[in-house]
Amino acid sequence: MSPALNHPRFKIGGAHPLAVIAGLNVLEDIDLALDIGTELKSICAELGLSYAFKASFDKANRSSIKSFRGPGLDAGLEILAKVKAELDVPICTDLHAPEQAVAVAAVADIVQLPAFLCRQTDLVVATAEAVGTAGGILHVKKAQFLAPLDVHNIITKAREAAPDLPIVMCERGSSFGYNNLVVDMLGIGLMQSLGVPVTIDATHAVQLPGADPRTQGASTGGRREGVPVIARAAVAAGADGVFLEFHRDPDAALCDGPSCLPITLARGLITQLKALRDCVSSTPAHR
Repeated sequence: MSPALNHPRFKIGGAHPLAVIAGLNVLEDIDLALDIGTELKSICAELGLSYAFKASFDKANRSSIKSFRGPGLDAGLEILAKVKAELDVPICTDLHAPEQAVAVAAVADIVQLPAFLCRQTDLVVATAEAVGTAGGILHVKKAQFLAPLDVHNIITKAREAAPDLPIVMCERGSSFGYNNLVVDMLGIGLMQSLGVPVTIDATHAVQLPGADPRTQGASTGGRREGVPVIARAAVAAGADGVFLEFHRDPDAALCDGPSCLPITLARGLITQLKALRDCVSSTPAHR
């Protein structure tokens, strides 16, 4: 079992119920953000789960230079600040450059290091220092090319920059063959053995990188029907939280639509995942 993280705004790990980081892949407009955030907040409140709204202000690692990236740093943080104020929920968002760290940490309660960038020392250090100063949480996506125990070095870097920094690791699949990812469920426990809670990014774990038939490989494909499968398996394997992305109309989403779920499925899926977490937490083998 992982240690409990008792942040004032977000509790995860230990004997805490399932934690939920969920929202949109990328910010499209304030109305959609508030719509999705309101529904997810309501579901998690009814179930007694810690909830943080997630959306990216910039998708800097798109397959094509023509792909939609989002509103950018300034406009994006303005939208996220409005969601935070109006819904009274913690915010999770990612960043891509060291110079963004202070501004992002001032708005986001949970700052996320993208998988492809999790070994970039300057980014790790700048983000850890900014998040530590702001009193937030660092959420680190495990890179697709790293073994679970290799994240020890990332945790060490971050803690050397900010000794008391709360850190959560995130499993999101590993590269496997052509245009495919797989998730090693045993890796969840291995990362927890490093003294951090672990989430599962079930949305990005079902991506098919560079394999969207709609754009002849100019964007990432996905298998959204696999999101509940990955999420259920990971929670059964002991994951402390889930990372999920939703949309009113996934096929019309401006980024990663093939991997996100319709918001109409959120209540049933999160309810099921909570029940799985409760069952696993009460099982001696997982204590």
